[in-house]
Amino acid sequence: MKKFIALFVLVVVALSGSVALAFNPDDEAGMSLEEMRAQFGAVPYGHGSLKFGAVAKAFENEYWRTLREGYWAIQDKLQAQGFDITIDVRSAQGEGDQQGQLAIVNNMVNQRYDALLLSPISDGNLIPGVENALRRGIPVVNVNDGLIEIAPNFVGPRAYDNGVLAAEWIADKLGGEGQVAIVVGMPLAFAARQRTLGFEDWMTENAPGIEIVAKQNADWDRLKAKNVAEIWIRQYPDLKAIFCNNDVMALGVQEAVNASGKDILVVGVDGIGEAYDSIRAGEMDATIDSFPYYKAQIAVEATLRVMGGQDLPRVIWTPQALIDSTNVDTPAEEIIGWTEAEFVN
Repeated sequence: MKKFIALFVLVVVALSGSVALAFNPDDEAGMSLEEMRAQFGAVPYGHGSLKFGAVAKAFENEYWRTLREGYWAIQDKLQAQGFDITIDVRSAQGEGDQQGQLAIVNNMVNQRYDALLLSPISDGNLIPGVENALRRGIPVVNVNDGLIEIAPNFVGPRAYDNGVLAAEWIADKLGGEGQVAIVVGMPLAFAARQRTLGFEDWMTENAPGIEIVAKQNADWDRLKAKNVAEIWIRQYPDLKAIFCNNDVMALGVQEAVNASGKDILVVGVDGIGEAYDSIRAGEMDATIDSFPYYKAQIAVEATLRVMGGQDLPRVIWTPQALIDSTNVDTPAEEIIGWTEAEFVN
């Protein structure tokens, strides 16, 4: 029966582009990193040798490579303190390789990894693997995006607020007037939907003079986003800003804007290095950074707390901030007030 349910969910995803989920982390009364540390104190290790499996979307995107660096960083910190932990970080072949990503998870389950930290491509593609892991008593933490409704814990930023931050900034720069457009990521992804919704809701409620004239998905792809933007620039001569669900697409859009010679604001999400460089060069205008390097470390910390018996809320919120020319050279540690966790046996 469970296999049938999982298959049914995947079919629904394929046919409808999304899953009607009862769980929405953006609506949960979660806990911030600071609140978690204040309430629960030091992180209990309390284990011998541990092997975690961390599965990202695809390392072709710098964001997921940075997340991997974060996993390796906390592994090295723990090992330097004498803890025996290994974090095996893998990804799919590409951001559309849903079955390949599921195969990685199933292999980790079959090898009896001690915990899984998963960032699925869609809201449904890893459900069979997660069901298998939970049956075997393997802790599963959903890290950022997409969404795993049956995962006991979620660690990540409020995706809805990604869109809100972008909308507030764009509305302010435009003086509350003008035409804007949205480049959506992959519609199967929870974050793409929430980022778009946050942007639209804020504009509707707070900036009636802003008109959203176009919205189209580009599947997280730079070239697709560039092509979409080229069409919009011709179609909407008064277009003033384009919000993109991630930086890879924003960089493609910026190429189209550069070629047009027009003054159009471009805002992305993720805070990848190339976006920072583009902002420094006076091209891209802003990005919403959710600091994946630190997010990975928070995810491992939360996983160890759960394994140590601490009764965490289902959702742990990770930091995010809008980055533009005013703070692009400010260290991330200063922006988010980062401090190291304390780990104890």
